[in-house]
Amino acid sequence: MMTRIEIPEDEIEISAIRAQGAGGQNVNKVSSAVHLRFDIRASSLPEPVKQRLLELRDKRITRDGVVVIKAQNHRSQEKNRAEAIERLHDLIARASQIRRKRIPTRPGKAAKARRIDSKTRRGATKRLRGRVRPDSD
Repeated sequence: MMTRIEIPEDEIEISAIRAQGAGGQNVNKVSSAVHLRFDIRASSLPEPVKQRLLELRDKRITRDGVVVIKAQNHRSQEKNRAEAIERLHDLIARASQIRRKRIPTRPGKAAKARRIDSKTRRGATKRLRGRVRPDSD
């Protein structure tokens, strides 16, 4: 069972910016997009979760270990703020899951037999494609 990790509000830095793209007067006038910054190394997350977060190959994590999320899908700043925080929670939840180590297995006897049988049939088909020699009677 996985416990949900709580992130204190003071560790998340949120700033309002103007959204990009189409939207007319509302986009040009209102700062409804949200820029979220979260410093992984300075956070109160458990050390193993921090390590897995830093190892993730995610374009939202900078080299300095800061998560930068930009949310601008909604017209209201509150919805964009909630979406940015939700994305951060999803990212941390993904990093907090411990993947089980893969146990390598070997092919069974029947699988080996099927493989050899198909190779034999394929070889026979190719042999039939060879040059036709006239009978020397």
